[in-house]
Amino acid sequence: MNLFKKSVISETLSHFSVVVSTLIVIWLSVILVRLIGEAAAGRIGVDIVVGLAIFTTLAALPTILTVSLFIGVLTTISRNYRESEMVVWFASGMSLLNLINPVLRVAVPIMIAIAGLTLYVTPWANRQIEDYRARFEMRSDVSKITPGQFFETEGGKRVVFTESSETDDTSLGQVFMRILDQQWLIVVTATSAHTEIMPNGDRFLVLEKGYRYDLKPGTAEMKLAEFDAFGVRIERKDGEESMNQARNKALANRRARPTMLLIGDSENGSWGQIMWRIAIPLAALNLALLAIPIGAVNPRMGRSGNLLIAGLVAMLYLNLINISQGWIIHGKLPFSIGVWLVHILFAIVTAILLWWRMRVKKPKPPVVDNLNLV
Repeated sequence: MNLFKKSVISETLSHFSVVVSTLIVIWLSVILVRLIGEAAAGRIGVDIVVGLAIFTTLAALPTILTVSLFIGVLTTISRNYRESEMVVWFASGMSLLNLINPVLRVAVPIMIAIAGLTLYVTPWANRQIEDYRARFEMRSDVSKITPGQFFETEGGKRVVFTESSETDDTSLGQVFMRILDQQWLIVVTATSAHTEIMPNGDRFLVLEKGYRYDLKPGTAEMKLAEFDAFGVRIERKDGEESMNQARNKALANRRARPTMLLIGDSENGSWGQIMWRIAIPLAALNLALLAIPIGAVNPRMGRSGNLLIAGLVAMLYLNLINISQGWIIHGKLPFSIGVWLVHILFAIVTAILLWWRMRVKKPKPPVVDNLNLV
């Protein structure tokens, strides 16, 4: 391997690693903010936020690697042009075609890694996300209650607000509960609460030292009762049955379905998902090669124009993949055509741009002024 290839490979890998780490940090920040918001709203548990963030990042890793490879090659080529290093390489007999070999040495291993992610890791990560959410749904209602947050159960028929206990970590502090019971609106307040499990396995939330107000909406009828202990039954959930339902739900979601199961399915939706899993690795390779002519900039001009064009091209490529997937799912485009159409189109664009960058303009003839010699 000569000096030119070593220089291009090492610099591309350096830029690629920086971009990957930056995008992962940005992605994790966005996902954590969203998941923390869901946890604050009581839709997921606080203890599963980190796990969901990790598996969501794994599911998004193929797209992150694809974009990072494109940016890594683009910045390497652009820097060589801006700092006039390409002039030296061109004077040594090199051309843009000589960049293809070192770029492929970087892009092909990354493309294989992306293929492994899309075909195996991403579906597994999506199944783990479904399992995490299913385990949270299997929990009893009491375990989902977060002090300082309103929590709904039974489709909004029960609303509970609690404060944390100052004396006992295993119990709750002051409790406010609203219950809709046929024609009655029940409001219950208590100074504390704890859970009890009966011999038959039934779970109860036991409110201590409080008041119960029974109101009939639209009338003046009202009942008031003071209690030392008031029990509210918590519905039990069959863990095995819920997990089976979660697995069936995960398999129904084609993004979480293993690739071999998709291949054995004759539905258009499954072939659309297979198309996406094949398209992302091919897009990574195509974008890496496309970055060669796009990155060839005039060092005397600004670089913002080329970066803007490159970003629009990458977005167009990925959006066309999603459009093709939608057409395959709805039966508007055959799988045998849709799986290659976008990639062949961009490969042709890459070849045209390389030819345009390498073309040698015919020199203009010198302009000779007719001078009248005296």
